[in-house]
Amino acid sequence: MRELAKQANNLLGIRLSPAQMEALAIYERELLRWNEKINLTAVRDPEQIRVKHFLDSLTCLLVIKDPSRSKIIDVGTGAGFPGIPLKILYPSIQLTLVESVGKKANFCCHLVRLLNLEGVQVLQERVEAIGRMPQHREQYDWATARAVAVMNVLAEYILPLVKVGGAALAMKGEHAPAEVHTAENAIRLLGGHIRKLVPVTLPGVVEERYLVVMDKVVATPDKYPRRVGFPSKHPLLAAPEPDR
Repeated sequence: MRELAKQANNLLGIRLSPAQMEALAIYERELLRWNEKINLTAVRDPEQIRVKHFLDSLTCLLVIKDPSRSKIIDVGTGAGFPGIPLKILYPSIQLTLVESVGKKANFCCHLVRLLNLEGVQVLQERVEAIGRMPQHREQYDWATARAVAVMNVLAEYILPLVKVGGAALAMKGEHAPAEVHTAENAIRLLGGHIRKLVPVTLPGVVEERYLVVMDKVVATPDKYPRRVGFPSKHPLLAAPEPDR
């Protein structure tokens, strides 16, 4: 973990404490152990886990400058990325993890218990359903998502969860600029506005990465998100959607 600590300091200006490094070491151990039986991640090399999962998750801090008192919902969290690494660094975050796949949600619950993380809830549910629940709709300072869906679909998943004045963060690959261009109308329709795209370079990783930041400027119309499965099958159009 010393190399990870050095990389986090160089890339993000973050100093990992011994307790934080120990928590990440336990995270890595459990991820590798569970991955022998359950396909939690295709990344199985410890060094790659530290860069492509842990360090990548922490790059959120390039745009979430002070998350210490934030209420964050992490959509499609999988094995807990980026939500749990952020929680390890900032224990006062109020964190909700959304994962519809039971085995992955179970791993997150196991890790939360093992690391004694307080103020974390794990929801095994489809995000479209959560976006219509009063206790979650427009209740969060930040919504995060990593490698979940194309932007015009993802925007319908995460923007309804963000309160006006909050923001959504999509962690995307090399096609992010083109996806954002295609999704501009959908983002606007859902009450969002593109603030910026931040390019990210991870050590030893050639693939381009971007942090796409969307501000929530007005409330999301009541009809969004649409019913479970509908956004992915019928993405919001690049041009204004006709009335139905």
